[in-house]
Amino acid sequence: MKRLNLNRRLVLEAPSRESDGAGGYRIAWTTLGELWADVVARSGREAGTAGVSVSRMGYAISVRAAPIGSTARPEPQQRFRDGARVYRIEAVAERDPQGRYLICLAQEESVV
Repeated sequence: MKRLNLNRRLVLEAPSRESDGAGGYRIAWTTLGELWADVVARSGREAGTAGVSVSRMGYAISVRAAPIGSTARPEPQQRFRDGARVYRIEAVAERDPQGRYLICLAQEESVV
């Protein structure tokens, strides 16, 4: 296993529903905390959505582990934010046999 370089401070956010005042809702993002992470690019592709080109880049983001149920433990459907960059978390698993680190598979999308 390669040595981790936890040199990026990412904000962990969870989605929550807020009333939009018209009987519907909108998604708001609640900050759960900050985590130091090792961010490694995996693969990327360009796709067309409704006539707009979108670049999708996959990342493997490693962070220190937290107990199941802790707000410091990332989960799918949450996201990491690094300034204007947003990484949508798709899957989370233990990175090492001792369970000291987690690996989060995430996607970043941007309009091209």
